[in-house]
Amino acid sequence: MSDVVPIKLVCLDLAGTTVGDIAMVERAFAEAIATQGIVPGTGAYARAMVHVHRSRGCPKIDVFRGIFPGNEAQAQAANLTFERSYQGAIERAGLVPVPGVLEVFEKLRGTGLKIALITGFSRTTLSRVLSVLGWHDKIDLAISPEDAGGRGRPWPDMILHAVLRLGVDDVRQVAVVGDSESDMLCGKRAGASIVAGVMTGVHSRERLLKGGATHIVDSIAHVPDLILSDDLGATHVASSAG
Repeated sequence: MSDVVPIKLVCLDLAGTTVGDIAMVERAFAEAIATQGIVPGTGAYARAMVHVHRSRGCPKIDVFRGIFPGNEAQAQAANLTFERSYQGAIERAGLVPVPGVLEVFEKLRGTGLKIALITGFSRTTLSRVLSVLGWHDKIDLAISPEDAGGRGRPWPDMILHAVLRLGVDDVRQVAVVGDSESDMLCGKRAGASIVAGVMTGVHSRERLLKGGATHIVDSIAHVPDLILSDDLGATHVASSAG
């Protein structure tokens, strides 16, 4: 028999889950690795972008460390270029929220749930993203890897940091929503009752399930129905992802 756990905290990924900026992120990655001599049209570029795709959701500096193993200076230089490129792009073009996300925020917070945004962006970039979107007062907390001691996804540190900061008593009272395998691994390792994969990002249903998704939904717009499906945030600890 499944326990009934009242969800108190919803941890949402940023890029690909709540914000539709996949192309903008990939362009920033491409520009960053090009400054380090890996240019489009080469085998090295193709391999690097495959690594970028596979590593979605992870801290950006860790992605560059994977592309430039053993060369911390090169990884840091690429990461700095990425940050500048992405921040410049969002300042010029703005950001587009995933359809329905503001209604999701309102519905979840309207029932007393806390919302934390979890990201692989640096704290500086995260702050710019929130300012461009005007989301500072729409959520309860926004966390970058450096806020949680430096380790990002797939480790559970950012979710556990949110649990402590927002006074949640039990990790089973957490729902995690994201579009990447690392999002799912992070939620699973944190002990969240709901680990929901959304199909608006780069990873397939199969990748999300491999990471530990308990549920798969088309987009974040379906998340309130999932989380509030029983009694005001109570959900059975059971999978509907099969």
